[in-house]
Amino acid sequence: MDRVSSFDEPLKKLLGGATAKVMAEHLDLHTVGDLLHHYPRRYEERGKLTALADLPLDEHVTVVAQVADARILMFNNGRGKRLEVTLTDGSGRLQLVFFGHGVHKPHKELLPGRQAMFAGKVSVFNRKMQLAHPTYQLLDASDADETTEAVDAFAGRLLPIYPACKQLDSWRIAKAVDAVLPSARDAVDPLPASLREGRGFTPLPEALLKAHRPQTMADVDDARARLKWDEAFVLQVALARRRYADTQLPAVARRPVADGLLDAFDAKLPFTLTEGQEKVSKEIFDDLATAHPMHRLLQGEVGSGKTMVALRAMLTVVDAGGQAAMLAPTEVLAQQHHRSITEMMGELAEGGMLGGSDRGTKVVLLTGSMGMAARRQALLDLVTGEAGIVIGTHALIEDKVQFHDLGLVVVDEQHRFGVEQRDALRSKGKQPPHLLVMTATPIPRTVAMTVFGDLETSVLDQLPAGRSPIASHVVPAKDKPHFLARAWERVREEVENGHQAYVVCPRIGDDAEEAEGKGGKKGKAKKQAADEDPEKRPPLAVLEIADELRKGALAGLSVEVLHGRMHPDEKDDVMRRFAAGDVDVLVATTVIEVGVNVPNATAMVIMDADRFGVSQLHQLRGRVGRGSAPGLCLLVSEAHEASPARARLSAVAATLDGFELSRIDLEQRREGDVLGQAQSGVRSSLRMLTVIDDEEVIAAAREEAVAVVAADPELEHLPELRTVLAALLDKDREEYLDKG
Repeated sequence: MDRVSSFDEPLKKLLGGATAKVMAEHLDLHTVGDLLHHYPRRYEERGKLTALADLPLDEHVTVVAQVADARILMFNNGRGKRLEVTLTDGSGRLQLVFFGHGVHKPHKELLPGRQAMFAGKVSVFNRKMQLAHPTYQLLDASDADETTEAVDAFAGRLLPIYPACKQLDSWRIAKAVDAVLPSARDAVDPLPASLREGRGFTPLPEALLKAHRPQTMADVDDARARLKWDEAFVLQVALARRRYADTQLPAVARRPVADGLLDAFDAKLPFTLTEGQEKVSKEIFDDLATAHPMHRLLQGEVGSGKTMVALRAMLTVVDAGGQAAMLAPTEVLAQQHHRSITEMMGELAEGGMLGGSDRGTKVVLLTGSMGMAARRQALLDLVTGEAGIVIGTHALIEDKVQFHDLGLVVVDEQHRFGVEQRDALRSKGKQPPHLLVMTATPIPRTVAMTVFGDLETSVLDQLPAGRSPIASHVVPAKDKPHFLARAWERVREEVENGHQAYVVCPRIGDDAEEAEGKGGKKGKAKKQAADEDPEKRPPLAVLEIADELRKGALAGLSVEVLHGRMHPDEKDDVMRRFAAGDVDVLVATTVIEVGVNVPNATAMVIMDADRFGVSQLHQLRGRVGRGSAPGLCLLVSEAHEASPARARLSAVAATLDGFELSRIDLEQRREGDVLGQAQSGVRSSLRMLTVIDDEEVIAAAREEAVAVVAADPELEHLPELRTVLAALLDKDREEYLDKG
């Protein structure tokens, strides 16, 4: 059999249609290779067979014993159930305990007199040794040979626990793996031999066997080290090839011009740039001056001055005879960028107009909702080159939009754009334009090396002078309702002091699903579930909260709403009035998360804060404290004090360091898909690697990958690596990397 094709074999050939169907639909496993790369999540240590008299505390043991007694006890006023089973093996006694839904099966099976094997970790409760929720296997006491065989197979082995689904238990997945495991010897090894031997890695077929059927934990460590390295290395080779290909593309070098637009702009700045802004600007100017397109990611905290750095890059390109386009994810943000850039540039943004500077250029806005006349004029200004800078939404990508000479594309909040959109804009240059991608979501170094591995990275980590501190507090609305009342008093105080506030909710409200749920059984069931458990109620909604605040805690103040279902004109109108100070409190969804700049807004109350991610909370909080007055962010939650959700909120309240929070966020989502859905709509290739823990592996793999690609860009001498790359980076993900 061909070495590759056994991995490509469809699972239904080996496992039967029903099992293969469940694996395909619920676990996204289709081929033998997919299943061999579906690694155990953890391993149960069963321990050697131990007599009850010799049980060691806090260790995994396996015992063969007889059930002496089994009884169900009630607790918590009859709401809780506990099954207690007493075992004996002639040398001693041991208690087993099962709770909750886990009592039904053992209660039926573990009858007095039955013999079985039990595996679990020994603990002490009420001065008695016990095993809580042990795994067990019933034995046929009449067949001594079978008992011995079963005991040998069961005890002393590491039991792999696979990521499973409701339709397929871990043990059934283990059985399926047994059926395909012989194919592991056909695994194509992607690592160059010198690299494998130099780092002392286990050969790949052996690593797969050790991952699925380890004899010892040392086997598991061996397998993990090898398989993690493969994932990191293959991905980094793909990224290194992408970067190499980019360096081969031609681009027009755009060098700064003395006494041009940039110098005129710098001369009128009322403040000096931070050290970070100077450093990052230099990195960008160096890239722009080369005859290959820049591909740079600019990370910076909310308010760290990224727009200023991007604007100076755009002015450099205009000085050098090119045009610059800035792509924003929403109309509100595009308009805001247009406003703030024209304000910063003053008469320099009025090139060719009365009162404009003779060194100036035109800065135009292009969005989908513009009137026809304004749109026609903007398109004309772009094609003639009259407009040096254009700011817009994805309306910029449409076929009708033509540039005179597009030299730089700046993408704001990159993760909100599909890669196709970025690519379409880049194709509008005569030669590939330079690309600067900006994000205010701090990205840990490892993620930057994987998800954004085809971009060079610059980081702005200082806040400009004059930014105010933001105090953050968790408001436990359920345990301490008076804290919530106090939160609304604080909002009122801020407004009385001449400031404004945001209230953020996870949902708009009044939507179709809820309308359906209001009548009949569905609505009653929802209400009942919400009464029993606050986490089961629907998230709080903008429309409802705004209504409650107008009638109650904030009566008499001007309270308006902002959400994604409003007409663009309506949204702009609300935002304009809020920015002008005519609205006291804005109740909104996360549409305000990015780029809305109202320096007079000092307070933010985030309702159901536990329903947001850590990075998102940090982004939202960055909307306050943008002026000279200090900011206040209140995280309202009904989550239980000991819950992970509350721990997350406490972490956000404890630090303003976005990079620290992004690490916490990643730790909590774990490998929750680094190259997966979020970026490319393709399943993640990372199965063993966890980006947060394996920083050293990723960094070392990147170094090796760069060396391999520099020596052999087409991988002509490494056919196995080429084969694995083709299989791992299926067409969709290869295209994703291509569009970077």
